[in-house]
Formats: sequence, structure tokens, C-alpha cells
Amino acid sequence: MKILIRLVISAVALWVAQALLDGIELTAGSGTRRALTLLAVAAIFGVVNAVLKPVIKVLGCAFYILTLGLFALVVNAALLMLTSWIAGKLDLPFHVDWFWPAFWGAIIIGVVSWVLNVFVADDVFDRDEDRRDDRY
Repeated sequence: MKILIRLVISAVALWVAQALLDGIELTAGSGTRRALTLLAVAAIFGVVNAVLKPVIKVLGCAFYILTLGLFALVVNAALLMLTSWIAGKLDLPFHVDWFWPAFWGAIIIGVVSWVLNVFVADDVFDRDEDRRDDRY
């Protein structure tokens, strides 16, 4: 359940980013197709972040320290651009034009995801933990 909620939160954050920025485009036609595309792109974004971000953090540790963490913004933008490239290879109608829309999009996605997780996390995620504790 937790994964599905995080997937929907990521999809909403991607939707907000593409609605606010000109360089992030979702060209799917109908509302249902747009929602499914956003869910698919959110899944790709989640996998890319889960696999590559820890590796990049370890390898780029010095850059994170030297820039006081600002290098994370560049990494997040690059991961969003990679997500766009993978979506294009899978024929999903989602595209990030270049670095600056990806940079601002990554910031928007991070902020929107954080805000939505604040509202959802306390109630839903704790119930999942309580259910898991009851089984043992």
C-alpha cells in the first residue's frame, strides 16, 4: 500500500511540475491517458532514484560536501532528464526539454512530494506499520 501511495504522490508532483513549467511536457490526450502516463513516469522516476541516487551519492560525496549539498539539485535534475529519456524510449508522451526545466522541475517535484507526504505519512504509513506489528 505504501508503494502505491508514494507512486500517486510522485505522479501528482510530476503533474504539478509539468503544469507550472514550459520545458516539461505531457502530450497525452485524454484525462485517463494523462493519468496513466504520469503514473508510469512516476514509476520510472522512482526506479531511477532508487537505483542510481545512492550510487551517485557515494561516488559524488566530495561534491556534496564541497557544495554544501547544492550538488543534489544538479543530480536530481539529471535524474529527471534520464527519466524523460527512458520515457521517450518507452513511447510515453512525457518530455523534459533541457537542464533548466529539469532543474526547476526537480525542485518542484521535491517540494510537492514533501508536502503531500507530510499530509499522508502520519496517518497511512503508521497504519501499515501497526498492521505489520500485529502479525508478529
